[in-house]
Amino acid sequence: MLSKTARPVVEATLPVVGENIHEIANRFYAHMFAAHPELRDGVFNRGNQAEGSQPKSLAGSVAVFASALVNHPERLPERLLTRVAHKHASLGIRPEQYRIVHENLFWAIADVLGDAVTPEVAAAWDEVYWLMAYALINQERGLYSARGVAPERVWRPWRVAEKVRETDDVVTFVMRRIDDRIVKTSLPGQYVTVQAPMPDGVRQPRQYSLTRADDGEHRYFSVKRVHGGGKPDGEVSNFLHDRVGPGDELTMSLPYGDVVLDDSGRPVVFASAGIGVTPMAGMISHLVTAGSHLPVMLLHADASESSFPLRRQIVDDLAHLPKSELHVWYADGRTGTLATTATNAGMMDLADVTLPENAVYYLCGPLPFLKNIRAGLLDRGVQPRDIQYEMFGPDLWQADTE
Repeated sequence: MLSKTARPVVEATLPVVGENIHEIANRFYAHMFAAHPELRDGVFNRGNQAEGSQPKSLAGSVAVFASALVNHPERLPERLLTRVAHKHASLGIRPEQYRIVHENLFWAIADVLGDAVTPEVAAAWDEVYWLMAYALINQERGLYSARGVAPERVWRPWRVAEKVRETDDVVTFVMRRIDDRIVKTSLPGQYVTVQAPMPDGVRQPRQYSLTRADDGEHRYFSVKRVHGGGKPDGEVSNFLHDRVGPGDELTMSLPYGDVVLDDSGRPVVFASAGIGVTPMAGMISHLVTAGSHLPVMLLHADASESSFPLRRQIVDDLAHLPKSELHVWYADGRTGTLATTATNAGMMDLADVTLPENAVYYLCGPLPFLKNIRAGLLDRGVQPRDIQYEMFGPDLWQADTE
């Protein structure tokens, strides 16, 4: 909770900081990387920096946290903190790195706002920063402790056992453990961070959802080749598609991620678009392994059946779940050959779908898709607490869903 001295100062200056937070974030990253170029290696993804999503995510996180301290001083924004903490844990972030961030962030605040940053203002926002930092440090400490590791030991070498082409743009990597250490079991819906060694020697991190339940020996993740469409192509995805194959080694983190399958015994509805089906595939695989008899519904939208990633695995898994349904929407309007409950043309529309009572919902896909489906579910009377979403890359939607 903010001190009585800091709270009115933060409340008074929140509008001007909010108006400039994106510029502050941009200058912060440029200044920090100039002073600490080592952070570009294995910690920050330079593709997210180049397209601006990482600075936007940082700006949104700070704004949400500061607003929460002012408007809801009795509670912290736990969803925001938990999501960030899991991402940090998958990167092996250490407590001392928060001091580096503090030094460079406050340089950027002063650089952008100038004389408006009086000692009183600086002290108040210093409180905001350390309240957020220590909340994250404590959560991350718990995440490391639960896995029995220190931050630097979240990483482990794995060998590519198979590389399976799913669609023209999606491949699945089947990874086999190299050493004799026990494979830490993933929770259904979690992801791993892959450190890809780029040709210039810099390791680039990227998170990928696990697409099958663990068997103690292997891990599975799928990668979609990212075409820039006027921007640079995805550096990591193209490297993995073009340069990595069976027999090669990759460094992967322990599994983390806050969007995990509910174990309360309620019906489950998954809604995905494109490569957003990957965490759904992982959760469905876990349900099959557990011998679940829960009602399970997968709603999936794609350009066509041929671009539907993991479709064969998913159809086969759903066939092992006695109370399952598969509804698909194809933009090309074709019906395809998959065994589905219903095949539809165009964009996903829930109007004609009978949703199960008292279900929990999991969403994953592009931001417009997430917003549209969540709004539709809320209109149908689904409670916000029963809707979870996963977003690939920096989360740019946190402010809308807190």
